[in-house]
Amino acid sequence: PAPDGTRLAAHGNGQEWLVSWHPPGERPAGRAHGSSGVCVAGAELVLISHDGVHFGPPGGRPEGDETDLETLCREMREEACVRVADARLLGYSRSECVAGPEHGLVLVRSFWRAEVLLDPWAPTFEIAHRRVVPAVAALDEVWDHPTGSARIMARVLAEAGLG
Repeated sequence: PAPDGTRLAAHGNGQEWLVSWHPPGERPAGRAHGSSGVCVAGAELVLISHDGVHFGPPGGRPEGDETDLETLCREMREEACVRVADARLLGYSRSECVAGPEHGLVLVRSFWRAEVLLDPWAPTFEIAHRRVVPAVAALDEVWDHPTGSARIMARVLAEAGLG
């Protein structure tokens, strides 16, 4: 898993990024880029996918002046058809674009462990697939990430008690 504050190389959308993990407390500097949640329903983990092949935790960007927690709750409803019963902030990922069209952009995303209640699967937004798997299999179930991002996801799952 990613250690605190260590910048790790990652690739995405034809760009090069340095990603780092930051524990709860002071939010690192950068533009708010939303919230993602490790959704736990009892002993199960809720994952989503655009393509039905690559699965990961639901999440998204804030709308208006939403807080991180408000963004989390809305995105969980929209993407995973779940209701957040309780949530605990795990920490933040900070992503700095170091090469590509968005060079210099710094994005910060909050990550949460969300205890959720499953609603019937009725996708109405961009997510087409939901999978509910045993929580103990979390590391085996999330999509393949570039190296730095994989270490961030491993840290997220470890902080959530699933890694």
